[in-house]
Amino acid sequence: MTAGFDPLVPRPIDRPTEVRGPLSALDEAKIFAAPADPADRPAWRAKLHEWREDARKRHGYTGAAYDRPQATWAASCHTVAQVWLWDELLYSFEDRRFTPERFLADARDRFGGLDAVVLWHAYPVIGLDDRNQWDFYREVPGLAELIATLHAEGLHVFVDYNPWDVGTRRGADDLTELAALVKDFEADGVFLDTLKKAEPEFVERLEAARPGIVLEGESKLAVERIEDHAASWAQFFADSPVPGVLRAHWYERRHMQHHVRRWHRDHSEELQSAWLNGVGVMVWEVVFGVWVGWSPRDAATVRRMVTLQRLAKDLLLDGEWTPLPELPPEAEAAGVYASKWELGDRTLWTLVNRGDTDYHGPLPGTDLLGGVPARGIGATAEGWHPDLPDLPHDPDARFPHRIARRVSPPRTTGVPDEDAVVVPAGPYVLTVRYRARETGMYQGAPYVDEWKPLPPRLHDARTLQREGELATAVAVGVTEVTNAQYAEFLAATGHEPAREHPGAPDAPVTHVDLDDARAYCAWRGGRLPTEDEWQLAGDRLRRGTPAVWNWTESEHSDGRTRFVLLKGGSDYRAEGSEWYVEGGRKGPEYTVKLLLPGLGLARSATVGFRCAWEVPS
Repeated sequence: MTAGFDPLVPRPIDRPTEVRGPLSALDEAKIFAAPADPADRPAWRAKLHEWREDARKRHGYTGAAYDRPQATWAASCHTVAQVWLWDELLYSFEDRRFTPERFLADARDRFGGLDAVVLWHAYPVIGLDDRNQWDFYREVPGLAELIATLHAEGLHVFVDYNPWDVGTRRGADDLTELAALVKDFEADGVFLDTLKKAEPEFVERLEAARPGIVLEGESKLAVERIEDHAASWAQFFADSPVPGVLRAHWYERRHMQHHVRRWHRDHSEELQSAWLNGVGVMVWEVVFGVWVGWSPRDAATVRRMVTLQRLAKDLLLDGEWTPLPELPPEAEAAGVYASKWELGDRTLWTLVNRGDTDYHGPLPGTDLLGGVPARGIGATAEGWHPDLPDLPHDPDARFPHRIARRVSPPRTTGVPDEDAVVVPAGPYVLTVRYRARETGMYQGAPYVDEWKPLPPRLHDARTLQREGELATAVAVGVTEVTNAQYAEFLAATGHEPAREHPGAPDAPVTHVDLDDARAYCAWRGGRLPTEDEWQLAGDRLRRGTPAVWNWTESEHSDGRTRFVLLKGGSDYRAEGSEWYVEGGRKGPEYTVKLLLPGLGLARSATVGFRCAWEVPS
């Protein structure tokens, strides 16, 4: 991390660019900064027009990608949600099925509905074993049906591409795999995780596989690639005090951008920027297993925005756009700013209030939304009065906190193994080591209001202290359950494994999920050890060959994400990327937070288990 880096303020590359100097220098902007003095704005707008004309000539812009009939939807895709496939709004662990009806109802109620979703699938669980990013889509039962349901509800679907996945199982080259994936699942777009843009061959191959495919890069898209990327992920874009203009959208009005600051709890500035620029937002409430839910105020702002944006689609795409038109002095003094959109005899003003006081003063046109609330948005119109539903502003900007609660372990009735390690009853204090990942750990977000966490904020070694008390002594199996022992269980109970369990008879059984492990332990009159019990016994536990991670009785849920803590480490290690789950053998104090996939995908070649029993005093 560079000296003096402050994660709570935008980095230089995130900040708006002053509109001055040679025109070609403006190509590097994320946002064109706006002048504070209204008298300077006509010349500022003229410079923006001059830059656009010059840049289009320099880059030989044609706009052909936006004329593809199958891709025109992207220009009006104002809300996209990033959703973990196993988000408990989208998937029921109890019923073992996808629940798109529940997910979509929540989105309609709070955000006015969605235009698209990104089905996030592999990160942050990839690297646990050798499954690659394609396996984490291909092995999901019912995924094609889920996508078909989302399509039937009017949503477009993005899949996620992880170019950094280079160390897991190798199949065909990435382009071949991705092209086949978007074709087979009829995906509408691809999110380019960690990539600002795809190379021309990449674009051509995907277009051949799925005509009209929309590519959305992360962060700032190079001007010359606006030609063949219909959308971009406007992540960590800082605005000027007087709202500025998004460079990519000014260059091509049909280029859709989705504003997002993933770790922020106040989204008002990015929402206001989206509203004034006629672009969209990314609604991202579960960031890789961490709850960062949107406040009622910001959710209501999205609902107000997208409802009117859908009704004003032609104005926003084809109308004459005037950023920061002149407003009454009272509005300017209150921190109210606008964009003006004109088409034929219709005019729309999109308005924002950067101040902390509601504004009900003079404005041009007829008020559509009841003033411009503090930190909110408003709209007025002339020659046009859309039939709007009730769209109240909600001033409640509080963070809607969630608590991850443990699924309580069952009581045990059986007799422990003779050589089990006994952990005495009583209080304990543990030091837990872990790697700071975007999954966080037990509670809360690992980064709050941070712009772009960088090392050592990201992926650094951390510790936490855990305190607790065992009501009774607990005996923890000294070794993991073996293939031979598990085979006895299957033969005795008729339990149906989802996968075969290859390996030597005395090797740890793997390809078992939590339910499989719990069923075996219950058959033995025991249960899984909690992560604390495992650690307390850890120095005396023996590891099988190969070494595998161990399930623990640590399942948690906050109503949106399920996770489990793994102990022990494994001999397997995925190499080549810092984004993988860490591998290698670990000491008893080391813990990995694993987000639980459903429908059998939690079964892994590198995860086994051992049993525990309560010992009466």
